[in-house]
Amino acid sequence: MEIEKIYELYQSHPCVTTDSRNCPQGSLFFALKGASFNGNEFAKKSLEMGCAYAFVDEEQYADGKRIFLVHDCLTVLQQLASYHRQQLGIKIVGITGTNGKTTTKELVSSVLQKKYKTLYTQGNLNNHIGVPLTLLRLTKEHEIAVVEMGANHPGEIKTLVEIVRPNFGLITNVGKAHLEGFGSFEGVVRTKGELYDFLRANGGTAFINYDNENLKRISAGLPLVKYGKDDAYDITAKVIASDPFLSVSWKSNRIDSHLIGAYNFENMLAAITVGSYFDVPEKDIVAALSEYVPQNNRSQLVNTSKNRLIVDAYNANPTSMSASLSNFFQMKSDKKVLILGDMKELGAESKAEHQRIVDMLKGQDVQAYLLGPCFMETSTSFPKFESTEAFAQWLSANGISGATVLVKGSNSMRLTTLVELL
Repeated sequence: MEIEKIYELYQSHPCVTTDSRNCPQGSLFFALKGASFNGNEFAKKSLEMGCAYAFVDEEQYADGKRIFLVHDCLTVLQQLASYHRQQLGIKIVGITGTNGKTTTKELVSSVLQKKYKTLYTQGNLNNHIGVPLTLLRLTKEHEIAVVEMGANHPGEIKTLVEIVRPNFGLITNVGKAHLEGFGSFEGVVRTKGELYDFLRANGGTAFINYDNENLKRISAGLPLVKYGKDDAYDITAKVIASDPFLSVSWKSNRIDSHLIGAYNFENMLAAITVGSYFDVPEKDIVAALSEYVPQNNRSQLVNTSKNRLIVDAYNANPTSMSASLSNFFQMKSDKKVLILGDMKELGAESKAEHQRIVDMLKGQDVQAYLLGPCFMETSTSFPKFESTEAFAQWLSANGISGATVLVKGSNSMRLTTLVELL
């Protein structure tokens, strides 16, 4: 089927699903494939569950009536999303980066919503499937969209920007993450920079943290809206406090946020910059940033009957881990405890990067517990545990109380399971 024909169906049924367990009445089902499933097998079930039509890419499952054959369901889903985006012509801000992209997306969206009907990426749907599904939620009522794009291999951002076709772009930063997939730090820089490449080729504008030398280096030839700590930039601000919540001074405003740590300063400043560019009133920018409360285990403060916890266990890489530790060391507390889990997908750099994190703990007034096979290989006097489960057993028997505790590690370490024991 031609994309125009599929788009006609979509216009009559503007709801798309790829999950046969979630089939809103009258929606379109796209049969995607994964390592352990074949969506083609569920096309008929999707109709029974409420879908109006289904698209498959294996001929045996098509009937030509309500189940249509296409050459590749994922490619067609992406083409449909991009075609829809171009028909509407809505301004789109594309966001990527090693750290902080989800928080920045949430902050930018919160600010823009004060003035505009805004669509933005839900949760962490920032990959080759989540991005098109986000675009297909766009309607004529929307005035602007904020689309988060993630990557762990070279070329992934190039693929996503060709689908999204953003008018504006923001790279939060580039750091050491997914080195196993990217091959090197320069591989990270090149891939994230594919957002700039698209903007440069298509007359777009970049919001840029001009204090970041890596971003400056790859931004040549782009119209830039600069933010950072230098008064010469378009937008500047200063950190007032970050123990634990971040407070910022901007113009004559004081913004007291629910964000933990000075490392969130750049994320907040990015949102101020985008909001200012799109003429959101100052008072509304301040209100949006003051009201936002982080979710999903991203720098959340949890007070239990025993301890004060900073739970930052959604993701971890050397850059974000270093930033979290530096902020934690500066916090005031009579008793500080670190529970650190492995940083995943670092490839050949893994051993050196985990040792570097351990070396940061030297001379600091903290007690640390190191969890996972990667930390097990480090040289340190701090207690090490093979797994989160092994530490949970120790914690159940020994306990920790009266402390400020930072819980930080990759999501796959399942460190959030420790919260009920703390």
